[in-house]
Amino acid sequence: MERLKEAQQSSDSSSSAPNGKPAKGSKPPKAPKAPKEAKPPPVKKEKTPNAPAAPVDPNSMFKEGFLKSVYNEKPAEKIVTRFPPEPNGFLHIGHSKAIAINFGFARYHDGVCYLRFDDTNPEAEEELYFMAIEEMVQWLGFTPYKVTYSSDNFDKLYKLAEALIQKDGAYVCECSDEEIKKQRGGDKGTAGPRYACAHRDRPVSESLQEFRAMKNSTKYKPREAFLRMKQDISDGNPQMWDLAAYRILEKPHHRTGDKWRIYPTYDFTHCLCDSFEGISHSLCTTEFQLSRVSYEWLCDAVEVYKPMQREYGRLNLTGTVLSKRKLKLLVDSHVVRGWDDPRLYTLIALRRRGIPPGAILAFVNELGVSTALTNIQIVRFEQVVRRYLEQTVPRLMLLLDPIPVIIDNLPDDYVEDIELPFSPKDPAFGAHIVPFTKTVYIDRSDFREVDSKDFFRLAPGKSVGLLKVPFPIKATSFEKDEASGNVTAVHATYEKPEDGSTAFKKPKTYIQWVGSSAAHNSPIKAEVRIFNPLFKSENPDAAEGGYLNDINPNSEEIYPDAMIETGLEEIRQRAPWPEEEGEKDIKKGEARWETVRFQGLRVGYFCMDKDSEGGKVVLNRIVSLKEDSGKGS
Repeated sequence: MERLKEAQQSSDSSSSAPNGKPAKGSKPPKAPKAPKEAKPPPVKKEKTPNAPAAPVDPNSMFKEGFLKSVYNEKPAEKIVTRFPPEPNGFLHIGHSKAIAINFGFARYHDGVCYLRFDDTNPEAEEELYFMAIEEMVQWLGFTPYKVTYSSDNFDKLYKLAEALIQKDGAYVCECSDEEIKKQRGGDKGTAGPRYACAHRDRPVSESLQEFRAMKNSTKYKPREAFLRMKQDISDGNPQMWDLAAYRILEKPHHRTGDKWRIYPTYDFTHCLCDSFEGISHSLCTTEFQLSRVSYEWLCDAVEVYKPMQREYGRLNLTGTVLSKRKLKLLVDSHVVRGWDDPRLYTLIALRRRGIPPGAILAFVNELGVSTALTNIQIVRFEQVVRRYLEQTVPRLMLLLDPIPVIIDNLPDDYVEDIELPFSPKDPAFGAHIVPFTKTVYIDRSDFREVDSKDFFRLAPGKSVGLLKVPFPIKATSFEKDEASGNVTAVHATYEKPEDGSTAFKKPKTYIQWVGSSAAHNSPIKAEVRIFNPLFKSENPDAAEGGYLNDINPNSEEIYPDAMIETGLEEIRQRAPWPEEEGEKDIKKGEARWETVRFQGLRVGYFCMDKDSEGGKVVLNRIVSLKEDSGKGS
């Protein structure tokens, strides 16, 4: 992040056992055992219906641990926090923790939270980032008390900079970057003794004059002069080594235009804007723990209200990259479709993939908050998402690779209405009707040309149940494309008793299916995209040759001819699924594509993709039904 760069610039810191044979020879007969007392037959326990797991308290992260202690340290009458992103990129999964902490902490304690854009570097900021950041905050279910900008305070910050100079607390430095590095002891402050800048003792009036020249004239070009705070070069904390407060950037600002050619640094801006907005608890990640000293020093030096800064460990996801620079290279190299490619972990990508905002908040809450860096595997994140979706989305029958089954003993115009529940556990989800017809489609994986004992689905001479259809079907023959060797059609019979009874042998397995009926617009054809990890390893940066050499060639599998049942239309009209967090106030029929979420029975969890425009149905897999074995291979 730019603010960290500024800080660095200013501080430089089953086996199987072998089969054995019995030994030859006879053994003496054993004495007969005494008969055991007869015991009553065991009582068979009744099966209880599956119930959803008890939800985790969504406020547990504020009731205990680090955030509870932070509140107890300063139980202010009115809690005021802020989320201060730099508008120079798209937010990622790590930012969701910062959003949840700052907005959630204020909400839990009946306070308010600002969304403040730290827009002090016009060279890196773009309007689309401002819009995307605010949109993601709202998507996660939070409404800022106010949306503010550090640039709102440029005039006030400049006056405080002049005041600091007049207090002999700042000076204009004309040293080069290399000279400043030497003053701070070289790389990491260990290459030599630290010493003061030659300009540190220049008269106050001279520093004030040169600072105004930085602002009003072209006497200095970028990196030829800085306003530096007169801190303590002997302090062991690099954040006290006369940090830069202002630098020259000859770039128009998106809000102030050409008014300024000097811009305040993060180290000068952040604490003062916190003070201006009356922030009670300035909560940030531990990267800024050393900055707390300079934060408090500056507030005291210019005699303004001093908020309390406390630091928590950031969230990092392994098995992917989150750096803006690295993500940009993936996008520019067309490894992915764009910043919202569902294989990335930007928040806009997670939204497009279909991850519900409530699942992200549940993930952050479940991890808890401490001062330790949290490195979490992708599979852990997906486990939380899977549990969340299990309880909140409907079920539909989906076929990735369909083949037709022609039921020869049914009339050509046969149609039977089959009622399917949207959830087998919760009647509140409702039910819908699908057509059972002479020709139905099943997934290719549910048929085998040659049967085997360990295969319980459809094969020649074998019966299988079709989900919720009254009677089974039995495969009788199949057709093949000799060129490809693929089965092109299966023939079967409907095993409905001829005597009109309802008695039949229950099949071992029931499979999903989709009927063929033009009158019902069935089946619905779709393109299905199955997303796997983008990288092959848990640490892509450690791969030989860098992270670009760790790309998983099978990170996306596309099924262009998939089919889904007609229930999709109803859940599309009833979206969002679920109605929670930032998606709860969406009007029916106006939901975004990715809020049309469902479980594809026996396949995975899916949502509609924005490429579904124009009547085309494109589905993204959100997560698999179970954790995939050999992920990334």
